Amino acid sequence: MLEETQEREEIIERVAALDIGKAELVCCVRVPGPPGRTRVQEVVTYKTMTRSLLVLVDRLHELEVTRVVMEATSDYWKPVFYVLEGAGFETWLVNAKDVKHLPGRPKTDRLDAVWLCKVAERQMLRPSFVPPPPIRVLRDLTRYRWDQIAVRTAEKQRVEKLLEDAQIKLSVVVSDVFGVSGRDMLAALVAGKREPRTLAQFARGRMRGKITDLEEAFTGRFDDHHAFLLTKMLTRIDQTTADIAEIDELIDAHLIPFADAAERLDEVPGIGHIAAAVIIAEIGVDMTRFPTTAHLCSWARFAPGIKESAGRKKSNAPPATATPTSPGSWARQRWWPARPTPSWANATDASLDDAGRRRPSLPSDAPS
Repeated sequence: MLEETQEREEIIERVAALDIGKAELVCCVRVPGPPGRTRVQEVVTYKTMTRSLLVLVDRLHELEVTRVVMEATSDYWKPVFYVLEGAGFETWLVNAKDVKHLPGRPKTDRLDAVWLCKVAERQMLRPSFVPPPPIRVLRDLTRYRWDQIAVRTAEKQRVEKLLEDAQIKLSVVVSDVFGVSGRDMLAALVAGKREPRTLAQFARGRMRGKITDLEEAFTGRFDDHHAFLLTKMLTRIDQTTADIAEIDELIDAHLIPFADAAERLDEVPGIGHIAAAVIIAEIGVDMTRFPTTAHLCSWARFAPGIKESAGRKKSNAPPATATPTSPGSWARQRWWPARPTPSWANATDASLDDAGRRRPSLPSDAPS
């Protein structure tokens, strides 16, 4: 039996679509045509330099475009998006996966722009989550901080490998080579002190009970070559630590407008001050972007994909691991300062059934 649906096709009257590359973009504009012709379009290539983008803005205003939709490789969309956003257009960044070109047809930048415009005018796309400017600034800082922590960690690992090369087994005895005692010992090595008994005397506190083990650990073949490399590595570690501290100050300053949200997040077990800043930087404070909590979980890649055909599930693989710059990274990275972090899937009783088993994740149509 046929059922009446409430859906009706609504065409965006004046819409533009941009296929963006590094040096240039292709803009397709579709607007109402003269009587007897339903739609007319214009396809023009612009450079991505600022002056050319301003010419594009003027042309879009001239054609009274209301919505601009774009897709791009890498971060090439950002300058275009920001210029159009500042010019007052309703600007959408869409996932290239959602506008996949039909197979069997030629694929060029021009055809891609036309196809994107046709799909956009029929409202068959969803905008990706692009936070407002204050959140974007905070996101840049928190992501750069994450990168600097990775740089410092890599340098510390190089120090560990260098000590192993010199047969200095300090990490076997000391849990934190870069603590107060460890740094004093490393500084003494760089200064030319190579006598194990002398180096062991730099131990402080409870480490004083490991003097004998430290003397054994420092019995190696550390020479001037190792001292030179260790000096460079320690200098870089100290400089990166200073950079992280400076970034933390900027994060605190930009977090002031979102202090209430940060305080509420800080109350959650496993989330500290910096973690709260990272979460706000990644998802913002306007939760209307996500219709339900399930949408947010899906966007953050915590909901497995669902593929079903002929009544059989083809795949129920877990979501892909997020990178530090992709959705969900804020929930997967190690928080600083570190606290015991519970599993997000088991953080609430709602995620478990009566028998204590984990409930399956809900399907979601979250923004890409």
